[in-house]
Order: sequence, then structure tokens, then C-alpha cells
Amino acid sequence: MNEKTLLIDEIIKGRRSIKKFKQDAIDIDELIEILEVAKWAPNHKMTEPWRFLLYADEGKDSFINAYLKTQMGSDGTVPAKAEKKAAYFKQIPLHLIVVMPEDPRQKTWDEDYGAVSAMIQNIQLAAWARGIGMIWRTNDWIYNPVFREALGVEPGEKIVATLMIGYADFIPEAKGRTSIVNKLTVINK
Repeated sequence: MNEKTLLIDEIIKGRRSIKKFKQDAIDIDELIEILEVAKWAPNHKMTEPWRFLLYADEGKDSFINAYLKTQMGSDGTVPAKAEKKAAYFKQIPLHLIVVMPEDPRQKTWDEDYGAVSAMIQNIQLAAWARGIGMIWRTNDWIYNPVFREALGVEPGEKIVATLMIGYADFIPEAKGRTSIVNKLTVINK
């Protein structure tokens, strides 16, 4: 095993989903550099089936307000739990929405979803290598038409992830993984 192999292995095994972030700003140009690296994910027929919505600084209010609209009761009030989550969202430096087209052909849809998911993992690894953490969220409200419309996600598009990005205030311990030997069937005859 060479030094490069050891380094990538350490980055993959060391990456964690981060839920508690420092208040320090993330430089948008650095995030763009990360996305430029991440775009090298494998994708069938080079369709590059992704687009991004980045919410930073006061722009986070658009993201948060869209979320709050999905939590609003018929009386126009927002539950305290949703207000607390909105306050949490406000302190996270960046929110990146990853969107893909929903092709009606199942094979193309599957290939596009795989490519976007691979790209998101590349984003996480490239960011982690730079000391930046995130969590990949797929909360139920990303399917809400109110949220989607407020953010400009068109019919025929899927929100694959909301990535909440910042410098880690707390890095959790690794959770155990099942040995691949227990998940592998070798067919050699």
C-alpha cells in the first residue's frame, strides 16, 4: 500500500456526519473548489445530472423560511419545535441543495441518481480533507411542494440532498461497520 492509498483510506474511514457546527464562515470560493473536484464522479453518458442551490449569510433566510412554511399549521402558527430547528439552521454556515432531473426512463433515472449520490460523497470527502464537515439530510419536508416551490425546484426535479456545511464543533466517534466478509458472496465456479 502506498502513501496515497493510505491517505484516501484515512479520509474515507475518518469522515463523519457533523451536526454541531462552529460559527466560522466557509469561504464560498473554497466550496466551489470542492464542487469542481466532486464533479469528477462517474456519470453515465456524461450527463452531469446535477444542479445546486447554495444558501449563505442572509440568503439562509430563504431556505429557513421555505422550511418554516412546510411546518405552518392551518391557523398560521409554527410549532415551537420547528422554530427551534429553524434557529439551528440559521447558525449553520452553508446550506447546499443538490437537485437532479427526474427522467421518466427508469434506467436513466437510476443512473442519474447514482451519479448524483457519488458526487455528493465526493463533496463530503473533498470537504473533509479540507477540515470542513457536513451532514447529508433528506428530511420529509424536501418533498413538500411548498418548500420546493419556495426554492425554485421545478416539477420533474428531485432534491437529492440538503447538505448542511461548516467546520465541526463536535466530531462524533465512528460507529461500527459489519465486516464485508459477512456481506460478500464469492462466485468463482
